[in-house]
Amino acid sequence: MTRVIAFLRRDLLLQTSYRFAFVLQFAGVFFNMLVFYFLSTMVGAGAAPYLEPYGGDYFSFVLIGLAFSGYFGVGLNSFSGNLREAQTTGTLEAMLMTPTSLRTIILSSSLYDYGFVTLQVFVYLFLGVLLFDVQLTGNIPAALLILVLTIISMTAIGIVAASFIMVLKRGDPVTWLFNSIGLLLGGVYYPVRVMPDWLQTLSRLIPVTYALDAMRRALLTGATFQELLPDIIALVVFCVVLAPLSLFIFRQAVYRAKVDGSLAHF
Repeated sequence: MTRVIAFLRRDLLLQTSYRFAFVLQFAGVFFNMLVFYFLSTMVGAGAAPYLEPYGGDYFSFVLIGLAFSGYFGVGLNSFSGNLREAQTTGTLEAMLMTPTSLRTIILSSSLYDYGFVTLQVFVYLFLGVLLFDVQLTGNIPAALLILVLTIISMTAIGIVAASFIMVLKRGDPVTWLFNSIGLLLGGVYYPVRVMPDWLQTLSRLIPVTYALDAMRRALLTGATFQELLPDIIALVVFCVVLAPLSLFIFRQAVYRAKVDGSLAHF
């Protein structure tokens, strides 16, 4: 726990030392909300059938997408980004030579990022309720469970992405692929139901789809655990398969880099 806190303290000191950039990130939250609020005024009655499972309001729908898509970004980019930074600053090899376990190093390196995006989510939801009259009827216990499962599944994908960075140094196909298809297929900005059937089928292969669908229904309509069960089961399957697999892949990537003597290369 001491090592985990040390990672968190390091990242907090680093980020808060650039105060103006820190403040600008929260200003971006407000301007993002304004853009989609005005866009929502253009969404006519034709969209109502697609939005009915989520309460029928487009701005509320997209607000949840904007708020919680930050977790997907952190899961995909944080591990590989932090690993890349450790390579270029020369700290990676030093950390791996300490008694600290590989699991602690890779997971602790993104604690700050997850904490910061959680703060952003609260800002999104607070401003949505306060300024834009968003109605959250939430099933909070279900939403928290969905959030935990989402973080685990996206973290696993991010660790796989970091494995490619460990070996290839540049050119991570996992982050590129999931960043692209996540926005297209995951239903961040529009319901999955508006897409052709074949794209809807592909969307079921990524955890983002289940996470956002369940989160919206939990927070906007107060769906029960029983109603959310199919999405929750899908997320559990992603977690059970991806979490141990990602750690195994990362161990192999570190071993390969050590054998090649390229651990500190960038």
